[in-house]
Amino acid sequence: MVACALLVLFQACAIADNASAQPQTETVAAESRTDPGPPPEVSLLTIGPGEIFFERFGHNAIVVRDPASGRAVAYNYGIFDFDQQDFLLNFARGRMRYRMAVDELDDDLEMYREERREIVEQRLALTPPQARDLVAFLEWNARPENAQYRYDYFEANCSTRVRDALDRALGGALHAQSEGRSRGYTWRLDALRLMAPEPVLMLLIDLGLGPYADQRIDYWQESFVPATLADVVTGVNNGSGALAAPAATLARGDVEPAPVLPPDLRWPFLGLGIVLGAIVYTLGGSASAARRVPLATFALLFELFCGVGGLLLLFLWFGTEHRAAWRNENLLLLNPLCLALLPAWFGIARGRLRDRPRARAIAWIVAVIAAIALFSKILPTFAQANLHWIVLLLPIHLALALRLRRPA
Repeated sequence: MVACALLVLFQACAIADNASAQPQTETVAAESRTDPGPPPEVSLLTIGPGEIFFERFGHNAIVVRDPASGRAVAYNYGIFDFDQQDFLLNFARGRMRYRMAVDELDDDLEMYREERREIVEQRLALTPPQARDLVAFLEWNARPENAQYRYDYFEANCSTRVRDALDRALGGALHAQSEGRSRGYTWRLDALRLMAPEPVLMLLIDLGLGPYADQRIDYWQESFVPATLADVVTGVNNGSGALAAPAATLARGDVEPAPVLPPDLRWPFLGLGIVLGAIVYTLGGSASAARRVPLATFALLFELFCGVGGLLLLFLWFGTEHRAAWRNENLLLLNPLCLALLPAWFGIARGRLRDRPRARAIAWIVAVIAAIALFSKILPTFAQANLHWIVLLLPIHLALALRLRRPA
């Protein structure tokens, strides 16, 4: 489930391989020196969230209008193909390859209107040399041999690919005017608030992200969100004035917008953890099947979830390049040792009532490790924002450890 939830995050946008942008500088410059005629008109197109889970992050594109022919095209990053060779294997290993595509603007607008998504366009006040250089770069990037790039869902995705192209044309002005300024958000906070309309997926993504996702980010980094990039562009000065003209809304969406902040789950999860722990403790200690079977069934499901979840987190850490999932402190809660407790709880469910000192010792090890997760929050090296998961799962681990003994 954690892997599927991360797929949602990974598919939301596609990223750039920044290293690939270096060799083409001279080629683009040479192309931009030819006599192009009237300068092209450039816009930033921002698409609001859609109803499908992988559309929740929104989308953006660079629109180029040729004043001579009247043709308008949209340069889109973030195109992926499930039929690509070894796509799922590369996804699992964190080595996804995405590409850019050039579409007729009218076709894109029609598609987004059918999806009932908001469409906002910002005309950009680029100088003629800036506009021509940007278009030359985009045309170079759209060639089949240059169109593919590595995917990284935070630091270089479909929105940051657009951001980097604009910043290149502006000579670094976009970067200079957005770095260092922050509203205190983190990668995790943005990901969770954008996925808030899909609560189950939001929770699974939260479980799968490690402490890397909890670093404070500035507006330059937060531009991985298309709507944030639109706000950043609005505040940029291009030397002689504002870069972006007032935004024009081409279509009003009726899809539920993302909240400003994700829900604060600490108190609800604390209450739920205490209630579930109390129920587990109350059901335990009796040989009655009416109490023993529900307890064992819940314990089997809980230990299976924690054990398999822990194995998935270990795989994401040691077996993939998904660095946002590395060193996940939820491993102190989703412990693979929980799988060793399944035979004991299965035996209790079947009515095999006997002492199980080895299983009880493992259960207490799991509970103590979960308690360490709570006390680790006072240490600066444990910076992951997972207190809500600790207060939910720790009481259950403790209650199961207390009740994993021969019923009276």
